[in-house]
Amino acid sequence: MVNSLLHVFRNNAFGRETFMQSLYFCKTLDFTLRVYIPRHSKFLMYFENEVTQVDLDQSYLSDPDTAQEHVEALAKEAGVSVDFLTPKDFTASTLPDVPIGFDCMCCPRSMSDKTSRIGLGYVGPKVRRIAAAAPFPVLVTSLCYKPWNSVAVFFGGSANAFKALSMGLSLSRRSGMPLDLFTIEEGDVNRETLDNLLQVREMTSVVEEGVREWYFLNKSKLEDNLYEIPPDALTVLGAYGHGMIREALFGSKLEVIQSQIINNMMIVGPKCRVF
Repeated sequence: MVNSLLHVFRNNAFGRETFMQSLYFCKTLDFTLRVYIPRHSKFLMYFENEVTQVDLDQSYLSDPDTAQEHVEALAKEAGVSVDFLTPKDFTASTLPDVPIGFDCMCCPRSMSDKTSRIGLGYVGPKVRRIAAAAPFPVLVTSLCYKPWNSVAVFFGGSANAFKALSMGLSLSRRSGMPLDLFTIEEGDVNRETLDNLLQVREMTSVVEEGVREWYFLNKSKLEDNLYEIPPDALTVLGAYGHGMIREALFGSKLEVIQSQIINNMMIVGPKCRVF
């Protein structure tokens, strides 16, 4: 079975950077690339227990006559084939239904706010809702195209942190790039506790064989620990876990992580399947 990534194309300079990241992802992992060029300012995604309406920034509709030409030129340069997605179903005449049968979706930090308003410390609510409900992970890109040379997983021992770990192992195997783990030590999150959890899940040998380095960070301020994250790593984080990871992605610490690292991120939500 061939894995695929969905990309909603924005035909401007910022959209080009995001699209180049999708091209790099697909070429690195041997994914097929499905591209949706929107003709309407909104679309729906029907997930298992939730319908998410995505309201696009108007820049997604700019210069539609050149959008496909730009996609094809960038894809040709990158050596990646592209399949264009044309929605077949509409909930309303101007409200297309975008299917969810993909293995990953690429999003900028926000899809609904003007680029000029987006800072590194902000992940838009629509992107959050997709990550929370989707059966696939969400690739959240940096503002500028940034190749990655390793995979870095935030691992705190929650159920969804284990899912993020499994995703990181898969990314490492498929890309041939090394995998590092990063654990923020706080409370009962420490090496001994996590080693025990790995033994219970029979993952000790998998981690020993698949992980290059496991870093334990214990500075009192979260932002001081984030300095240790390699800037050229694809970071993988589990959303809606427990402890640090839950707060970091969908709570008070989100802005801290976003404002301190410039990395591309893969958000692994609670309903995400590992490819």
